[in-house]
Amino acid sequence: MNATETSFVTAAPVASLSHHSLLIFLLQVTVLLCLALGLGRLAIRLGLPSVVGELLAGVVVGPSLLGAVASEFSGWLLPAEPDQMHLLDALGQIGVILLVGLTGIEMDMRMVRRRGATAARISIAGLVLPVGLGIGAGLFLPESLLADGGDRGEFALFLGVAMGVSAIPVAAKILHDMRLLHRNVGQLILASATVDDAVGWSLLSVVSAMATTGVRGGDIAWPVLSVIGVVAAAFVVGRPLARLAVAAGGLARPSAETADTGGTGSGSGIAVAVVFILAAAAGTHALKLEAILGAFIAGILLGSTPTLDIRRLEPLRLMVMGVLAPIFFASAGLRIDLTALTRPEVALAAVVILGLAILGKFAGAYIGARASRLGHWEALSLGAGLNARGVIEIVVAGTGLRLGVLSTATYTVIVLVAVVTSIMTPPILRATMRRVEQTAEEQLRELDLAGRSVGAPRGLDAEHP
Repeated sequence: MNATETSFVTAAPVASLSHHSLLIFLLQVTVLLCLALGLGRLAIRLGLPSVVGELLAGVVVGPSLLGAVASEFSGWLLPAEPDQMHLLDALGQIGVILLVGLTGIEMDMRMVRRRGATAARISIAGLVLPVGLGIGAGLFLPESLLADGGDRGEFALFLGVAMGVSAIPVAAKILHDMRLLHRNVGQLILASATVDDAVGWSLLSVVSAMATTGVRGGDIAWPVLSVIGVVAAAFVVGRPLARLAVAAGGLARPSAETADTGGTGSGSGIAVAVVFILAAAAGTHALKLEAILGAFIAGILLGSTPTLDIRRLEPLRLMVMGVLAPIFFASAGLRIDLTALTRPEVALAAVVILGLAILGKFAGAYIGARASRLGHWEALSLGAGLNARGVIEIVVAGTGLRLGVLSTATYTVIVLVAVVTSIMTPPILRATMRRVEQTAEEQLRELDLAGRSVGAPRGLDAEHP
């Protein structure tokens, strides 16, 4: 018997998942999903984004509540063994990758191109100022807020990225509810938030690559060039692949000769879209960049394919928004430790970071809007709309925690900033838009939208801002 045969015979089979591990995993998913759905609906009834309730589900089960009042049961349901929690993390990562992919699919790139110059000025100003303030704060916050063994430079960069992003889902939902999608300000908010998203995911990938590979400031050119290379390759090679995926999956709009079969896609078509998004995510992750960057680019490529019938992806949207996204946000809530806010340095840092995040985004967007010759109240409205962080900041915070850059206390503070800014946006936007007169062009646009029976904004599901 030769060596090859020997190795084949003696190779041990991969051990299967133990009965206990599977039981705990199933119970974790059941408990988190039930609480997330219930508290998410309660949040909507209270006029809050559903993500607030879904995060609260994790807080209830996590160390802030259940861990404090029933530590033994909490330890049984959420054991400290990494392998057990990695199962839940893996499910959450698939959820957020598909969530970001859907974000890309739902992007209205034509609107961005129409208002590109103005949106770019507003977005750049609205990014540079809060990112700069976040980096500055990160350089001077107490050492106790850094993760054990963490690098202060990486910490400051992550904090800057977290403070600079805006959330398209929150903005789209608020503008839809307030019937502002037809207004020039509303369209500029969405266009600027789209640019914010694209730049934000790219910055996150650069900073994550630095944290993963140990690259320092002097060698930052490599991760930056990697992101540029990925984007360039995506639009050279990815576009024909996206068209092929749409055609192969039966996701194209019916032609004049083909009868419409009802609008929803087949199982194989949904699978093709998922494979396309996951493959792109795996590609960027293999390059030491964030997987969500690949998912976002893949979504944009699919959504920009002229023949795509987005209705055929409705089953995927329902699955992600109804099941996977709530599980992701609930699992993100598990890592929130509200007891950390009882420490004076953490509470003070929370106030400082929240204040700088609001000031930076408001002032930056205002400056960019005024530079584009918009009025005072229009500029304030843009600042209010772009101030909402929502889902995007939570993903950034989770990435920093996963990479060991952010401590649990800082992660908690950043997630709270995302929640507070999302809650405060509607009343401020309502107050400022009262001072902005509607133009004749906007009135015609409103009639056009009503005539086409547009029932929802381009953007993520209304329940998941």
